[in-house]
Amino acid sequence: MIKFDFPNTKRVALLLDPDKSEGPVLEEILGIASEHRADYIFTGGSLTFNSVDNLIDAIREKCNIPVILFPGNLLQLSRKADAVLLLSLISGRNPDLLIGNHVIAAPYLRDIRKKLISVGYILIGSGQRSSVEYISNTCPIPADKPEIAVATALAGEMLGLKMIYLEGGSGASNPVPPEIIRAVRSNISIPVAVGGGLKLPQEIMDAFDAGADLIVLGNGCEKNPHLLADACKIRDNLINRRLT
Repeated sequence: MIKFDFPNTKRVALLLDPDKSEGPVLEEILGIASEHRADYIFTGGSLTFNSVDNLIDAIREKCNIPVILFPGNLLQLSRKADAVLLLSLISGRNPDLLIGNHVIAAPYLRDIRKKLISVGYILIGSGQRSSVEYISNTCPIPADKPEIAVATALAGEMLGLKMIYLEGGSGASNPVPPEIIRAVRSNISIPVAVGGGLKLPQEIMDAFDAGADLIVLGNGCEKNPHLLADACKIRDNLINRRLT
């Protein structure tokens, strides 16, 4: 059973979209993930054209990294993953994404409840309208309003959520500002994940330095697969620094 409870260390996850991950592209990125020991592989996306089950099977054929479902909608539910992120979009006010879809999914998920990890998903403004913002029909928290992000994360922790995910949105032009990461990290005790808009090693380093426990790379690796290797090297350097 996977738990996102990793004090005093750092983790890197690769996010694979079922609609963009197949053939040589998938083989290349999984080779990099295995070589540099990525901690997790997330599977999911905003839309659903291809089967998430088929992607999970393909990942398992090529590597032994834990696969975690990051469902973008109800059509992406699967029992095959090692863990399932039960995402609640707590930055928005769309009732379907706060609880409605969870009610529909509950009968399907009840037999694998030990695999479930409840996550407070917080969308942060990235400078342009993201796919997540459009599909979810919600407004992100402005990037210059860390106090709103902190209050939202605190509410999620008080409700019993196990992790806070700060998201710039799929294909975001800018990553989550370090100021927001730092403010949230200093006010809650549960792990903080950060994703969206991370395209450069320095941005990954800044997110880790600001307090991110887990970095999630998606679109950035589609354009530059070796960004995953850079992220894993940064993680290793930070871990080694803490051990010395």
